[in-house]
Amino acid sequence: MVKLDETSLPGVGLRYDFDGKFGKRVGVITHRDGRRELFVSLREDPDSCAQSIVLDEAESEVVADLLGGSTVTRRVAQSMQDIEGLAMDWLPLADSTPFHGQPLGSTMLRTRTGASIVAIMRGGGAIPAPGPEFTLRAGDIVVVVGTAEGVTRAARLLNGEPEVKAARAEKALAETP
Repeated sequence: MVKLDETSLPGVGLRYDFDGKFGKRVGVITHRDGRRELFVSLREDPDSCAQSIVLDEAESEVVADLLGGSTVTRRVAQSMQDIEGLAMDWLPLADSTPFHGQPLGSTMLRTRTGASIVAIMRGGGAIPAPGPEFTLRAGDIVVVVGTAEGVTRAARLLNGEPEVKAARAEKALAETP
């Protein structure tokens, strides 16, 4: 069995790597924006990258399917488990968001959902702890923290789904046998 090492890269994502059979260290960096970076380094110096390939989400899925494994997927899912009572998600703002060009404070997100935006990913970079004056844009990825229900409500609110409509849909699903 291959020993897979996991390293948190604050502000970037997670790094998974292992020692290959033929003297190389092989790994993947999972970026918060969905990109995956495959790399190869020397076993003796895992920080000296000999080769790197950056893949978007769709390309990553194809390579994963071609390799026929889901070990990394299982590890990512395990590491992203909710802490008891706390949920976190990266929510893309749709082109149709009613908050495009509006200050973050205008969402009244915490008051309306109980969830908070703790960071915004834009253009491959992170904007930690944005203030209420920060202007949102369609295409931003907002990092939201709260209860699981609060995060779900935040996703709906940020992308323009009326709360009443969402509540009715949830109720209908719950009542379906």
